[in-house]
Amino acid sequence: MTSDSNPAFRINPDLDLPALARQFRDQGRLQIRNALDSGTAEYFRSVLQNRTNWGLAWQIGAEGPRAMRFAEARALSDEDRHILNQKAGEAVGRGEYGFVYDQYAMLDAYLERWEPDHPLNRLLEHLNDQPFLNLLREVSGIRSVIKAEAQATRFGPEHFLTEHDDLHLRDARRIAYVLNLTIPDWKSEWGGYLNFFDQHGNIEAGFRPIFNSLNLFLVPQRHSVSYVAPFAPDGRYAITGWALDS
Repeated sequence: MTSDSNPAFRINPDLDLPALARQFRDQGRLQIRNALDSGTAEYFRSVLQNRTNWGLAWQIGAEGPRAMRFAEARALSDEDRHILNQKAGEAVGRGEYGFVYDQYAMLDAYLERWEPDHPLNRLLEHLNDQPFLNLLREVSGIRSVIKAEAQATRFGPEHFLTEHDDLHLRDARRIAYVLNLTIPDWKSEWGGYLNFFDQHGNIEAGFRPIFNSLNLFLVPQRHSVSYVAPFAPDGRYAITGWALDS
């Protein structure tokens, strides 16, 4: 690998883009296995697991969304976190929207220079460079994509993201993506699945957070991240975001 100041970012050159494009056209979503060069994926998995100062993002019904940076999140006690998770869960139990997960806001970090030498700054640049954008264009058929927003996420035990469609009044989101960089051999019992729903609330598809897989789907589309079980041994690490055409 190259130095931390300029980590390598290589997409797997063996991807069959025409076949992936056909699948995406038919279903409006897909999971691309082994999306990145294995060295690239291992490097950024290590960055997320060992070198990222995680903040916290949450929404409790109509209260939110809210976020705090690393220093504030670190000051929370285990009891504080449990209460926050419980309140968010109670809101969901009332049929309201809610989520809780660890977050590193990559765009804010980049623009505000939180940690100028952090590898996630370079990763954000790579996600907005032509190789990655061209992959999104080729697979989706949406040639107008010009940039990608990104955040690093860690869904740890008791974290979740309830059903929503990713529509946003401000941003022209065309494609949503999840670059899974969690531990290998993630078990179904641990949760953290990206689930898609039909008009009746049935799960049409569920994507396991497989290491070095790239989930792509058209916006809008009803989906959620399922509850991560308290006994999950580690977090569901990923880079998530949207490709925009303006």
